[in-house]
Amino acid sequence: MSVQFESREIADKYDQFARWYDWVEGVPDLLGVSRLRHQLLRRASGNVLEVAVGTGKNLRYYPRECRIVAVDISGEMLNVARKRAEKLSMNVDFLLTDAQALPFCGKSFDTVLSSLTTCTFPNPVLALQEMARVCKPTGRVLLLEHGRSNREWLGRWQDRREDSFANLLGCHWNREPLEIAREAGLNIVTAWRTFFGVFSVIEAKIRGVVL
Repeated sequence: MSVQFESREIADKYDQFARWYDWVEGVPDLLGVSRLRHQLLRRASGNVLEVAVGTGKNLRYYPRECRIVAVDISGEMLNVARKRAEKLSMNVDFLLTDAQALPFCGKSFDTVLSSLTTCTFPNPVLALQEMARVCKPTGRVLLLEHGRSNREWLGRWQDRREDSFANLLGCHWNREPLEIAREAGLNIVTAWRTFFGVFSVIEAKIRGVVL
């Protein structure tokens, strides 16, 4: 059984990691993740909630008319995100909170977005259920995630190294984001994979909404 962390442990890890996060994330950006961010974020509209905003790497890609609330469990990651928003001259409301217990009324946001997070949430299904709860019935949930490759040779390699990677960053890189979204009750509108099937871009609606 893979190592598991509680929310407080995840927060502590990312508080310590915040100053290095953008440097480490530069590697996936070089592999095309920045392009995926741009493709996903241009679908955002209206009142937006970004869950687990991290250091705010998505901020530059939002349409300017969006009104953004951004949450994260790590105070140090939020500090970096605030500085990034200031440099971009963006007015973003930042809040320290757990994605698994969002402090918002239901049906509050037009767009709820998260990126590279289902690997880290202690209970990713619960986190996505919370995202669905606060999304308006006419809104959308947007996800950019990484997980177990659908290329079996690479997926097996990820499986063998899952524990060591989880111990380092609290990241379970062999989870299945699309299956997590479905288990959370999201109605998948579009989903596609790239980079050897590791990265997934998902657009979803709230289940029961007629498309």
